Amino acid sequence: MPAEHHIHIRRTARYFTLGESVASPAEIWMACHGYGQLAERFLTRLAPLDDGRRLVVAPEALSRFYVAGSGLEPDTKVGASWMTREDRLVEIEDYVGYLDAVHAEIRARPGAATARLTALGFSQGTATVSRWALRGKTRVDRLILWAGLLPPEVELGAEAARLNAMDLTLVAGEHDDWVQKGLPAQLKALDAAGVKYRLVKFNGGHSVEAEALKSVMGDG
Repeated sequence: MPAEHHIHIRRTARYFTLGESVASPAEIWMACHGYGQLAERFLTRLAPLDDGRRLVVAPEALSRFYVAGSGLEPDTKVGASWMTREDRLVEIEDYVGYLDAVHAEIRARPGAATARLTALGFSQGTATVSRWALRGKTRVDRLILWAGLLPPEVELGAEAARLNAMDLTLVAGEHDDWVQKGLPAQLKALDAAGVKYRLVKFNGGHSVEAEALKSVMGDG
């Protein structure tokens, strides 16, 4: 029977930013894209955040793949995934450490030491930023779960104090069948655990809409 082993290796990851001209940002936003997306394209949806007072950072998930086709065609779309069910605990540990490292590099910039930190996750990225906020070394001031929910392994009773130390916001499109299906149970569980949150709904689907984004910008 095969024996499983793990080895730590060095590799290169990438991230993209908006707001490079902001000398002393009042806010840093760490934004994690959804399944099958790439960070650069995802960041274009967050353009309203680039208003002269924020530095927006979009790390790219470590596992890229061809979304459709074999990749032989030059225009085959490439996406990335934060994790799969295969070796999931190791992948979670890897990306939590990765996000800590990106944050540390950003925070070391001149003028960035005291900026308030918002972690935003979209779709698959909601589980990513939730795990980072709860397991990582970084103190997150605000957690925004957009078109997704807290990961199922989070024990709300045990984590209520940590979640209440952040400003938790859930954003859901009225026509997003995927998130609307699980949202009632999520809200019920949050209420039962005494976790405070803000719920923002908008007239849209499984996407980041500019007007909805503007509605949560001012709370940062």
